[in-house]
Amino acid sequence: MAGKVEEEKKEDCTKDGTVDLKGSPVLRSQTGRWRACSFIVGYEVFERMAYHGITTNLVVYLTNKLHEGTVKSSNNVTNWVGTVWLMPLLGAYIADAHLGRYWTFIISSIIYLVGMCLLTLAVSVPALRPPSCGHGVVDCEKRASKLQLGVFFCALYIIALGTGGTKPNISTMGADQFDDFEPKERAQKLSFFNWWMFSIFFGTLFANTFLVYIQDNVGWAVGYSLPTVGLAISILVFIVGTPYYRHKTPSGSPLTKMAKVLVAASKKWKVVVPNDPKELQELSLEEYSISVKYRIDSTPSLRFLDKAAVKSGSSSPWSLCPVTQVEETKQMLKMIPILVATFIPSTMLAQTQTLFIKQGTTLERSMGPHFKIPPACLSAFVTIFMLITIVVYDRFFVPAIRRYTKNPRGITMLQRLGIGLALHVVVMLTSFLAERTRLSVARENGITEKNQIVPLSIFILLPQFALMGVADNFVEVAKLEFFYDQAPEGMKSLGTAYFTTSLGVGYFLSSFLLSTVAKVTRKHGHKGWILDNLNQSHLDYYYAFYAVLSILNFLYYLVAAKLFVYNVDVDKQRAEELKDAINLQNDGPS
Repeated sequence: MAGKVEEEKKEDCTKDGTVDLKGSPVLRSQTGRWRACSFIVGYEVFERMAYHGITTNLVVYLTNKLHEGTVKSSNNVTNWVGTVWLMPLLGAYIADAHLGRYWTFIISSIIYLVGMCLLTLAVSVPALRPPSCGHGVVDCEKRASKLQLGVFFCALYIIALGTGGTKPNISTMGADQFDDFEPKERAQKLSFFNWWMFSIFFGTLFANTFLVYIQDNVGWAVGYSLPTVGLAISILVFIVGTPYYRHKTPSGSPLTKMAKVLVAASKKWKVVVPNDPKELQELSLEEYSISVKYRIDSTPSLRFLDKAAVKSGSSSPWSLCPVTQVEETKQMLKMIPILVATFIPSTMLAQTQTLFIKQGTTLERSMGPHFKIPPACLSAFVTIFMLITIVVYDRFFVPAIRRYTKNPRGITMLQRLGIGLALHVVVMLTSFLAERTRLSVARENGITEKNQIVPLSIFILLPQFALMGVADNFVEVAKLEFFYDQAPEGMKSLGTAYFTTSLGVGYFLSSFLLSTVAKVTRKHGHKGWILDNLNQSHLDYYYAFYAVLSILNFLYYLVAAKLFVYNVDVDKQRAEELKDAINLQNDGPS
């Protein structure tokens, strides 16, 4: 009887190698799936509230409180956000090579919370911030001291360090809660990233509306204290769900694995690759079954890298690599052209947190005699339209189009991404037209001073924010799903880090483009396109420049997407390998 119970428990265990925190197999019926994801998604709602509680209105704080100009404040925002999105490369390395996703996440969350507490102090303690601007211009010349700037930016970059360990691991942990070998769970996983993004933007919506209003009308101390408390709550929510989580054990740094393949292939660049893949170095199926890792068959793409698996002398891991390791490297490398195509869209996303908000400060914001819309609140429309579009896409578009395409996702991930890139062109053209209208009204009314308000409703900017939300449903969700799905099993964290790297590089590229265009257009006696006084600037030219970049980037993407070859049906291959692995274990010694 006891043996039968043990057999039933064994049958109920997950088949994808997930374990509990102690490294023991986990029962499918008691762990994972949407129950576990509810805690992870709950964390993300509060964490997004905390992060965007800072990011959305940061350019306004830098301008009004630290008295920085248009280019400097915008670049300080994009440089910090760029760092936030690049740090996950470090976080993914630590998780995959050493601590695992769970403990990397816990430690990073504590660092994140310390940074939030320090930032709250920086905006609350009078000695840590410069005097407020009074009615006179002289007051605004009192710049922040080195100590004040040091504390403020130190807090921001501590937060960036903390997010480096949370961002690449939390979404991957969520996807790990679904067993690819169980048909129902595999089907549920297809919707995970849509609802994951939904939770992100639900928290973002709260930050873009309520928190921004508090910061502008009640005070920055309260406005930053609330997201700090929200982050503390999010960490507690995550910890409460610990008994239900499934974990993947660290399998070594994917970056190191890829480096070994590249070095080995380079060393043997003169070696001829045999026509028969069986002559290449590969571990046995039994070795893969014991370690619960997946073996990948040799493919004809990037044949040069196959030299790393050719047996010729040294058996050092830097001279000879298994075929599976070579194929994993191929799968990560072949996504790089698609990754490059996402940099320009990320620079446009940066505009919603910088120049779009700066535009809003110059427009009429009154709604009734006692209420003014904070400029950063318009970012809420990015969130609102993305939330609406995600629901419509997942519940109506996908089921309808699936009947014709027979694709479980409705359309392919690259098709979804391509639609988003095309929409980004429309976003920048809309922004160009709105700014042309704003400048035209300013000239008609003789408005040339920096702090003069243009008699035009702030809602003229609504279309560009709304369209950005619709575009993000296609671009951001498709990016996250694509880089996770097409990454090999042992490199999922790195696949997620590709997503964050896309944003990080895009934000730094935004800083570079803004500084370069501002500098170049001021030459030869010209005023320049981007000045501290937006009423004398030419942001319309800058947005037209972005529209051209978007068109060129879209053309490049069409070529890259056409050449990209999806991985073989990974689920089918895994199921077949699982059967072989189980047979080996059952036939082996007890």
